[in-house]
Amino acid sequence: MSRSAVLAGLGAMVPERVVDNDEIARTIDTDDAWIRTRTGISRRHWVAPGTATGDLATVAGRRALESAGVDSVDLVILATSTPNQPMPATAPEVATRLGMAGVPGYDLSAACAGFVYGLHAAAGSIVAGLSERVLVIGADIWSTRLDPADRATAIIFGDGAGAAVLRAGTADEPGALVGFDLGSDGANRDLAVLPAGGSRQRSRREPLREEDNYLAMRGKEIFTHAVDRMAGSSEALMDSIGWSSEDVDWFVGHQANVRILHTVADVMNVPREQVVVHLDKVGNTSAASIPLALTDAAAEGRLAPGQRVLLTAFGGGLSWGSAALSWPDIKVAGIESP
Repeated sequence: MSRSAVLAGLGAMVPERVVDNDEIARTIDTDDAWIRTRTGISRRHWVAPGTATGDLATVAGRRALESAGVDSVDLVILATSTPNQPMPATAPEVATRLGMAGVPGYDLSAACAGFVYGLHAAAGSIVAGLSERVLVIGADIWSTRLDPADRATAIIFGDGAGAAVLRAGTADEPGALVGFDLGSDGANRDLAVLPAGGSRQRSRREPLREEDNYLAMRGKEIFTHAVDRMAGSSEALMDSIGWSSEDVDWFVGHQANVRILHTVADVMNVPREQVVVHLDKVGNTSAASIPLALTDAAAEGRLAPGQRVLLTAFGGGLSWGSAALSWPDIKVAGIESP
C-alpha cells in the first residue's frame, strides 16, 4: 500500500472573551435576530489586548501534539493571514515555544483556505518521504482588524486557532488523506482585502487612510464565489477519488456563513444533517475554522472511525481547496480557553 499522510491528532483553542450579538448590536445598526438569520452566528471570541496569533497557535499546537501522543514533529506549517508581524514569520517562534527549536517552520497565507492548503503541503512532504510527522496550524486574529462600524465584517469574524498532526502511514488506514483539489483566482483579489501594510500601499508613499487598516469585503459577491468554488472543488475532488455524495458521511466546510454551508451541501446533494456547523459558537475564524469545527465535532463524538469526511474552504485571494479523508480513531479534547 502506498505511503500516505494520516491524521494523528487535533487541538484547538479560542480566547476567553465571548462577544455575543447583543454586544455587537450596541455599535452597529443591527440586532441578534438579523445576525442569526443572515449568518447563523450567535457569538464569537475575541482576544484580550496584547494577545498575538502566535499565542493562540502555540496552545492549539500543544493540544494537537498531546492528542497525537507525540512531543515533536519534523515540520511546522502555520496558516495565517494575521501573523505576529510581517517579518519574521510566526511559525518558527511557535515551534520554539513548543520545545522544537531547530525544526523547520514557515507561515502560509491563503486566507480562509489556509488550513486546507497547509494539509496539502504537509501531506506532500510526508508522501515524498521528507517528513514523518508534520504539525499544521490554522490561526487568525481578525478582531483587531475590523472596522467596528462595518456590518459586512464586524458581525462575522472571531479569533481562534486549530491544529492537526499528520504522520506517515498507508492509504488504507483510518485517518488517511486520500485526495486534494486546490485553486485560485487573482483577478478577484479585491473582493476581500486588507490594504495597509503591504508593499503596494507603502511604495505609494501616500498618507495612510484610516479605512485601509481594516478588512474590506464585498459580501454578496463573496457569497456567490464561495458557493461556486467550494461546490466545484468538492465535486472535482470526489470525481478524482471515486466518491459520490452518498459516500460522504460528514461535510465540513469553511465556517463563514451557515447559508453558504447549506447551499454548497444542497448543490452537492449532501443532506444538511451531515453538515458540521460550528460557526454559531465562534463566528468566522478564517484559517482556524475547519480545525475548530473538526475538533468540536470529534470531542462531541459525532465523528466515528472509518467515516468519510470531506473538507472544503474558500477565502480571499481568491483561494479555495478541498480535502478528503477517512476519520481516524483518535482522542480529542474539547475547545476551551487556556
